[in-house]
Amino acid sequence: MRKRVLPLVALAVLTFVAAPAAADHPGCAPAAAASTSAASVKVWLAGDSTMADPKSGCPVGWGNQFDTLFKDDVTVVNNAVAGRSIQTWLYESNVKSTKDSAGECVVSPRTFHQRWLTMLDPTNGMKAGDYLMIQFGINDGDPNCPRHVGGARYKELLAVMAKAAKDRGVTPIFLTPVSAIKCSGSSAVGTRGFLTETADAGRAGGVTVIDLHKLSYMLYNTLKLCPNDGDYTKGAVGAFFCNDHTHFEAAGARQIAGVVAKALRDQRIPLAGYLR
Repeated sequence: MRKRVLPLVALAVLTFVAAPAAADHPGCAPAAAASTSAASVKVWLAGDSTMADPKSGCPVGWGNQFDTLFKDDVTVVNNAVAGRSIQTWLYESNVKSTKDSAGECVVSPRTFHQRWLTMLDPTNGMKAGDYLMIQFGINDGDPNCPRHVGGARYKELLAVMAKAAKDRGVTPIFLTPVSAIKCSGSSAVGTRGFLTETADAGRAGGVTVIDLHKLSYMLYNTLKLCPNDGDYTKGAVGAFFCNDHTHFEAAGARQIAGVVAKALRDQRIPLAGYLR
């Protein structure tokens, strides 16, 4: 039976940090011990539409397909929201349409949206032993406010989220943004930014980084989704993507979720101990 994915409470090559040892993951046991632990664990997801639960048949974010890859003692809480940058996800309705002298969108008041406050709540939110997976970097590249986020601000906000997680004994994991499908001849190539910023934030904060951007376009090459004439309604690319170059059908989301799960194992991240 499919485990229940909890809804949002109260509303909804780069050099990366090597997977930290178990001692660097507060409240977490090594992978081998994790697989036999009787304690329940929650995996909290924060991101955009490529991670979010669907509102209709398509798009389907990979986070929607993630829980079935875990044993029954894990619950995935998908708080990803379509169309958000990291800043609008954190400060929804407080991000203005104007920029300050540094070129960043004005945030006033600097108070968190309820989705993040709920995750920080000591009773209903993240607890020691849980994991927080953060994937933004798609909408953040918008030149216009409120979604626009500059590189320095992006790293700052990743650090804010990671510290809040660590303060609660939760293990944060950063992911680079999943790639859209773009063909250069017969090869799929990368399409996203904020790759260096994500790596830098991981190094600075001692947070493991999964390079989902690279892993996703490598998957597209394995599946031979290129060359493509731009028609996303037919063939293998039509089965993987919605009628665009970015969002996933359920089958595509399932494969991206599988790529993330494989990265957990390959990078020896303790959460891998809970995978089926």
